[in-house]
Amino acid sequence: MLDKIAKVVERYEELERKMTDPEVLADYQKIAELAQERSEMEPLVRNYREYLAISEELEGARELLEADGEEEMTAMAQEEVDLLSVKLETIEGQMRKFLVPKDSRDDKNVIIEIRAGAGGDEAGIFAADLLRVYARYAEARRWKTDILGENSTGVGGYKEVILAIKGKGAFSRLKFESGVHRVQRVPVTESQGRIHTSTATVAVMPEIEDVEIELDEKDLEITATFASGPGGQHMQKNATAVRIVHKPSGIMVKVQSERSLHQNKRVALGIIQARLQDMEDAKQHASVAAHRKAQVGTGDRSEKIRTYNYPQGRVTDHRIGFTSYNLAGVMEGNLDPFIDALTVADEAAKLAAAGDED
Repeated sequence: MLDKIAKVVERYEELERKMTDPEVLADYQKIAELAQERSEMEPLVRNYREYLAISEELEGARELLEADGEEEMTAMAQEEVDLLSVKLETIEGQMRKFLVPKDSRDDKNVIIEIRAGAGGDEAGIFAADLLRVYARYAEARRWKTDILGENSTGVGGYKEVILAIKGKGAFSRLKFESGVHRVQRVPVTESQGRIHTSTATVAVMPEIEDVEIELDEKDLEITATFASGPGGQHMQKNATAVRIVHKPSGIMVKVQSERSLHQNKRVALGIIQARLQDMEDAKQHASVAAHRKAQVGTGDRSEKIRTYNYPQGRVTDHRIGFTSYNLAGVMEGNLDPFIDALTVADEAAKLAAAGDED
């Protein structure tokens, strides 16, 4: 671990030298890039320097402890060794956290695709409930939401709905929502009062720039259509829609949220790019997850990640065994207890993996 940090410190010191170069100082864009890189390293460098200082103090205290001296001096030296050892251990833990690779996608906007699973009309209604949960969560954080496309069931539900959320850190907060969500409740249409189990799948993808995934026009089948239905609650009304099929993968996207065909085409292509990137990320993540005990945030759509049990007022996340009995609050968008617990579990798994590498 210390060898890795020493390289970071070396780079930090190199950046400081570069930032005093007159040529670099004259280039505002370059100096901003270097300053940003340096600021990201600064907390780790500060901890490392403190670690070295305390290590030196600890070494002196141990030498004093080993020397023959009065009982009172020996006791004081032992107390100093114990105190400095705890400090050193704390700083080591902090440095390990800095070494955990940050997900480069964390600050990005997200595209959330929600699809009804098993359960007929009730699954579609549950998909609409999940849409509301994420919209409310975004609203509480003052993020912008927009429904990009929808296929409604006609009974207040969705076969499929695509929600865009724009806000700093949106992906970092919502990335663990990918997977199968299960609901257990008495449907409105059930006259016997029996509890049904229905599912909906959620795919959370970071919004990506065009340059990240290249699309060949020959692989695309693009059709201009008319928008169907009155649109979602947050949806702009328009008369034009676009349907794009990516032939190699079979991915089909229909977008009707914007006012022009050109805008809808651009949004649809972005969704296809995000899906393709998500598929590639899932392959890579599956390989890594095979070597990890904790598989939080694998993005596997076949994995049942959470159950919403209405008779018990309970929501349980099966990946980490976390349960809340505030189902009403969760359905109003209060997801933070789950997101925080999942984030902690993910960081712990990454720290354990980093420790194995050391």
